[in-house]
Amino acid sequence: MIFAAAVFGQGIELPVPQKTGGTPVFDAMSGRLSTKAFTEKEVPLQALSTILWSAYGFNREDKRVIPTPLNKQHLSVYVFLKDAVYLYDAKTNKLIKKADGDHRKLVGMQDYVFSAPVNLLYMADNTAGMGSATPISVGCAAQDVYLACGSLGLGCVVRTGGVSENAAELRKVLKLTNRDEPIAAQTIGYAKKTEDAKKN
Repeated sequence: MIFAAAVFGQGIELPVPQKTGGTPVFDAMSGRLSTKAFTEKEVPLQALSTILWSAYGFNREDKRVIPTPLNKQHLSVYVFLKDAVYLYDAKTNKLIKKADGDHRKLVGMQDYVFSAPVNLLYMADNTAGMGSATPISVGCAAQDVYLACGSLGLGCVVRTGGVSENAAELRKVLKLTNRDEPIAAQTIGYAKKTEDAKKN
């Protein structure tokens, strides 16, 4: 298991994310696409750390890389791997285990959700009163992940299908409350080099 050396108790210690260099931003934007066919090859822990930081890490003292309305910072990012589900803790740069087992089926209905090694779930605290502004923040996080994946040689796709439909089961598995609202999910992995790798 690629994470073995970084496992601590009920979580995973992430390496320091890459915050400089990489593909120039306009090149990354030009190459942005959605991948819908993935291999089962594991995503390196270093790459996962960089992706999570790009989605919802801190780039200033108590300020995130993405905007949230009134700086509420009311989102959470869950990481669905083959063996467990984790919550991303940006303050400590760790993954906190929330559930054992493979629960990728809860964040999508498409076959690629089950074959790709990583799925992110974007959750919002619906008591923050942000309403329709929340999807804007999630969209910013998802686009950051697209650009990070492009720079790292990975594929990804964001979607809402299968997320709200499984909200009750997600709350049960992750021990959440009704204030936790699943907004969208994003599948990440290495793209299959085949004709059936549909890209948008």
